[in-house]
Amino acid sequence: MPRLGKKYPVEIKEISKPKPEYQTDEYFELDLPVAPAVMVGDEIVVEGEDVSEYDLEACICRHLDLPAPEPSKKSVFGRFFKKY
Repeated sequence: MPRLGKKYPVEIKEISKPKPEYQTDEYFELDLPVAPAVMVGDEIVVEGEDVSEYDLEACICRHLDLPAPEPSKKSVFGRFFKKY
């Protein structure tokens, strides 16, 4: 995420707490997504799982009214192992 914060004019804020703190009544009253989660503005990009870099970057672009980024091209090796 820090790399995307340098690429786009957005503020990146990471919140990290021990897992039990995300499971309290006080946390649920905040109406925030279930951790791990990624939000861009008020939009929940993903909740309870990881997000791909492309999906996160596309959401940032939508939020900034910019064109969507080009998907990265995977190599044959990368497609086989589902890595970039």
